[in-house]
This record gives sequence, C-alpha cells and structure tokens, in this order.
Amino acid sequence: MATRRVIFFDVGNTLLYPNLAQILAPLPKQRRPTLDQWHEVERRTKKEFDQGMMGGKVDHSFWWTFYTHLLEDLDAQADGLRDSLVRNTQQSANWDQILPETCEALQRIGRDHAMAVISNSDGQIKDVLERCGIAGCFRCITDSGTVGCEKPDPAIFQAALREMQAEPAESLYVGDVFSIDFVGARKAGMEAVLFDVAGAYRDDDWARVNSLAGLENWLKQQR
Repeated sequence: MATRRVIFFDVGNTLLYPNLAQILAPLPKQRRPTLDQWHEVERRTKKEFDQGMMGGKVDHSFWWTFYTHLLEDLDAQADGLRDSLVRNTQQSANWDQILPETCEALQRIGRDHAMAVISNSDGQIKDVLERCGIAGCFRCITDSGTVGCEKPDPAIFQAALREMQAEPAESLYVGDVFSIDFVGARKAGMEAVLFDVAGAYRDDDWARVNSLAGLENWLKQQR
C-alpha cells in the first residue's frame, strides 16, 4: 500500500485524556471511580451508544449515558449531579492529560505523513493542544465548535480535507468511537482506525490500535 499523505486525529481519548480530578470534582472523593471502573463504563457506553446512536447532540448523548451508568454503579445519584459532570466533561480545557512520549511519537509519524486534527469540541481545542505542547505537530485543527458541524457528519471531514488540500482516498482518520469516528470517516471516503485504549472494540474485526506506538506499527505494516 502506498504511503498515505495525510493522517487526521481525534483528540479526546486519542491524543489527550480527561483530567479526572477536575471533571469529577462534583463527586465526593470517596465516591470517585478507579481508572478500571472508568474504562469498564466507557466500554459499556460505547457499545450501547454505537448500537442506538440517533441524531441529536452527539457528545451530550454519549456522556449523558456514560454518567447515567457510572452514577448507578457508584450509587452516587443526586439532583443535578449528572448534568454537572456532563458539563465538566464537555469543556475542552478539562481534556489536558497527555501520555509520556506523545509528542515524540507524533514527530516520528509526521516524518512520513502530514497530520491534522478533527475534533468535536467547544471551539477551544487548539488552545488545549497548544497548552499541552503538541499543536505544532498538526498543519490544521478543525474544531466542530468553530466550523458549525460535528462528527459523524461528513461535512466536518470534508472541511478538514479541503483545508489540507487532501483527497479522501489518500487520508486516514484515527479516533476512539466507532459510530462517530470510524463510520463518519468512512462515509467521507477516508480510511479509519479505531484508537481503543479502553478495549471497547477488542472483540470486533475493525482496524484498531491502543496506543500511538501501536499506530506506528500498524502504519508500517500497511506499506
């Protein structure tokens, strides 16, 4: 397979991860989930969301379902608590946790591929990427809060492709939710890979990786 010209990345749960201390601040510390509990709810929510995803505000419906499950599991339900957690999670500033070696891995990938970002966010994701030190790895950053449409709508992928002057057939999208990232990119004519840290799709037959190192290896295998 020929070397791809452009790789587009999602941000949340792909390049950056949630700042749980800030997001879960409305929860008493003794009721906050472990990382394993968080990932278990993430796996469950993604499967449920993928099966039943129908219109509406994409991120709100996902996180509303996620926190419904989480609060039931923690037996920590209270008036307004779920809505507070959803609001915290939808603030891009609260997605500022970056894994070690992320910048180095992106720089290596960038030697062979032009790179860009497509994110469902609040118009501020570029600022977060800059604060985390990786904005410079990308030639363009397409934020749904700025362009006025969001994944899985093909229009947001098409907007990013136009800015990068890239053809869909020579482009790859990397993101973590099947019905939003994988399906959306494929409908726009792009190839797609699931970035599956939580293991939600480990039993499915879709192209998937669970780290940037894994993506590097996958790309080498496609050459």
